[in-house]
Amino acid sequence: MARGLADIGAEGVLLAGAGRAILMQIADPAVGHGVAEHSNFAERPLDRLRATMTYVYAVVYGSEEQLAAVRRAVNRAHAPVRRTADEVSKGYNAFDAHSQLWVVATLYDTAVTVYEKVHGALDDDTADRIYREYARIGTALQLPPELWPADRPAFAHYRDESLRNLEPDAAALRVAHELLHPASGPFLMRLSMPLVRLLTAGLLPERLRAGFGLPWKAHHRRSYDAIMRLLAVAYPRLPEKVRHWPKNYYLAQLGPGE
Repeated sequence: MARGLADIGAEGVLLAGAGRAILMQIADPAVGHGVAEHSNFAERPLDRLRATMTYVYAVVYGSEEQLAAVRRAVNRAHAPVRRTADEVSKGYNAFDAHSQLWVVATLYDTAVTVYEKVHGALDDDTADRIYREYARIGTALQLPPELWPADRPAFAHYRDESLRNLEPDAAALRVAHELLHPASGPFLMRLSMPLVRLLTAGLLPERLRAGFGLPWKAHHRRSYDAIMRLLAVAYPRLPEKVRHWPKNYYLAQLGPGE
């Protein structure tokens, strides 16, 4: 039987793609302007990651009570994230289904990209099952099931067309700088940022890497390739409780439900 999302979603190494997913999201102005005006990476750089991962883990692994609690929390956070189009903004709404589709698409695409770089390519049956199951990350909120592309080829077409039309604007560039060059936050997090910046640049599609102005010379490529080779060798050998620690931690923080 093919493995599913629950079989790979707890792997902590997927967090290596967090920067990639966020930068892909904010490259879309309908998402990026909402983040720029309603989030504060400069003062609370880990908040979006914590909120996103708690929600994803609750959808995939949580109890009904945990999922209900985190859905309420996400909807409360999204409620003020809206702006009517005017002369300086095309407007945005966190409840917009197409914006939610792009956010979920970046999470899915990033998770599979990182997983396959570390563990090798998924077989078709497993990849198809994971793709179908990932839709629930969006449909647990306001994403209509029919908006999720019908299959993986349809998704690839949607992703590629979306990327061709994205160009990070000033708001996205500011958020990216705050994310990748935090002035505050835990010391260990700030110490790890050169590695985060390297992985983010390496994992991003080339067009967005250039659009965000991330440096990528020969020595960056060599360092990135060496790190990914090391991860591919060392990470699968770690004990499961170490590999799944982020999932267990975030669900424990959520508690049994409100």
